[in-house]
Amino acid sequence: MKYKNVFKAAILALSVIFAGTGSVFAGDQVRLTGSGASFPAPLYTTWFKMFSRANPGIQVNYQSKGSGAGIRDFINHTVDFAASDAAMNDREIAQVKEGVQLLPMTAGEIVLSYNLKGIKALNLPRNVYPAIFLGKIKKWNDPAIMAANPGVKLPDREITVVVRADSSGTTFVFTKHLATICRDFKDGPGFGKTINWPAGVKIVKSPKNDGVTATIKQTPGAIGYIEYGFARMTGLPMASLQNREGKFVAPGLASGQAALANAEIPPDMRVWLSDPAGKKSYPIATYTWMLFYKKYHNPQKAQALRKMINFCLDEGQKLSDRAGYIPLPDNVVEIVHRASANIK
Repeated sequence: MKYKNVFKAAILALSVIFAGTGSVFAGDQVRLTGSGASFPAPLYTTWFKMFSRANPGIQVNYQSKGSGAGIRDFINHTVDFAASDAAMNDREIAQVKEGVQLLPMTAGEIVLSYNLKGIKALNLPRNVYPAIFLGKIKKWNDPAIMAANPGVKLPDREITVVVRADSSGTTFVFTKHLATICRDFKDGPGFGKTINWPAGVKIVKSPKNDGVTATIKQTPGAIGYIEYGFARMTGLPMASLQNREGKFVAPGLASGQAALANAEIPPDMRVWLSDPAGKKSYPIATYTWMLFYKKYHNPQKAQALRKMINFCLDEGQKLSDRAGYIPLPDNVVEIVHRASANIK
């Protein structure tokens, strides 16, 4: 399938960029398996390959299958760790008798990429893009879109909205943002890892971030929500979104860091940036989490996981920006280092 090629291309590009980083040192003979979020998967896969090369006795295998599937695997104890852009809710955590340690490991932006021939820059006001996903704005030459893009020749073409087919943390973060800024979205579809999209929307569903990316690329007139790194790797244009201060802001490292700047990490590690303040802030940014048990029956696995976490926090963060992600702020790295001691 074409969307698999998108993911493979992203991994290959990152492998070339990061080849030769890290050093070899002794490690325990242990195999770690993980699954979950596709949002950070290109970065995580690269981290884990680098970590396994640097620690020949520790093999990490991660399957990108969506946050919802990763959480289910974690609850069912079919993996050693999982990953989720939606963290875990209280009901999910209560099902894990060993206890759960959530750790934010990187951050990123959810962008609106589109397929409009010849249009490389597009402004979308904060009352417009929720209306597109509600089916209230159906054509690209709608007056509300044209007013925000003077001089841009927008086509008289129906908008095709591309959304996730699977249970997705990316969907959770995106719809939580829409529900925060738009009362009609809050009172209508609401937010979650899966939602019932309004009947009036011309919808195409695809699995995982790479599937949505590929579908946008193949569908003239399409718009969809994906992680910034997928859009950057594949050359898809990204809309500038109007933030809560009324400024149109393009996604990127600086605007993502501005969005994270005032977020405080609480003891349970769950923090949401549903509509960040600041004139320079991109409006849809999020942390993404790895999920660990607090108590492992195999102490070698617990030790190997702590070593993996340290590698991702230290060496891994140096690579995040080049892969299209936001490196964790230094104070967050310190908090996560301390919290990882709870994994035993």
